[in-house]
Amino acid sequence: MLTGFVSFFMTENRPYILISNDDGYQAGGINFLIDTLKAVADLLVVAPDGPRSGFSTAITSAHPIHAVLIRKEQGLTVYACSGTPTDCVKLALNRYIERRPDLVIGGINHGDNSSVNAHYSGTMGVVQEAAMQGLPAVAFSLCDMSAKADFTPLRPYLIDITMKALMAGLPEFTCLNVNFPKCPKFEGVRICRMARSRWINEVKDLDNAGRCGDWYWLVGDCQELEPDAIDTDRWALSHGYVAVTPTTLDNTATRLMPMLKSLF
Repeated sequence: MLTGFVSFFMTENRPYILISNDDGYQAGGINFLIDTLKAVADLLVVAPDGPRSGFSTAITSAHPIHAVLIRKEQGLTVYACSGTPTDCVKLALNRYIERRPDLVIGGINHGDNSSVNAHYSGTMGVVQEAAMQGLPAVAFSLCDMSAKADFTPLRPYLIDITMKALMAGLPEFTCLNVNFPKCPKFEGVRICRMARSRWINEVKDLDNAGRCGDWYWLVGDCQELEPDAIDTDRWALSHGYVAVTPTTLDNTATRLMPMLKSLF
């Protein structure tokens, strides 16, 4: 079924996909994604002009942003934007789209966006903004921070997951957070929940000689709070699986509502 679906879109009515990231338009991950998907979809890429990791859903409001056309050819247009990943999506949807995108993709991120990392991720900021706008969206991340990371094992999964997201759609105000382990071959795909973890030891002192004030480097270690749970994204990644985590934008703590109602 999927083969026929891909063949149809290659020849008749190609999907229109908006792509952004938080590593910048020159990063290896986003360019591998472009090379992988341009055969099966028309692509609009609006990505930061440099690294914006950790920007989450931040927007630029104190000064203007600008964009530069980098590349334009049949089925592919690429802009570099001075703003955040979320800015890129907003700009694309308000100025550059040819028609309403069938899907929005963030990535491929250089680094792990599982568990608590998803809250800080600019890659996730891309897809969360898309979900807020009523568009289906998927974030792709590889657990390898290297600028020269090998994305080759991801290729068939990128096409498969993208096409299935296009075919099935996603409910409003939801998106998919897809993380790939760093290994040459994957055990398969696992649908997972977000693991519970927190960052600790996050501040490293720097030598302040000759500098005004106190200087620190934000670093840290990710502390696993449920290392034995087997239904989480962290477990899947540590066992060689592609972790697919359905994510919702509704932050309501529904389990607290009965208690709060009894108090108020």
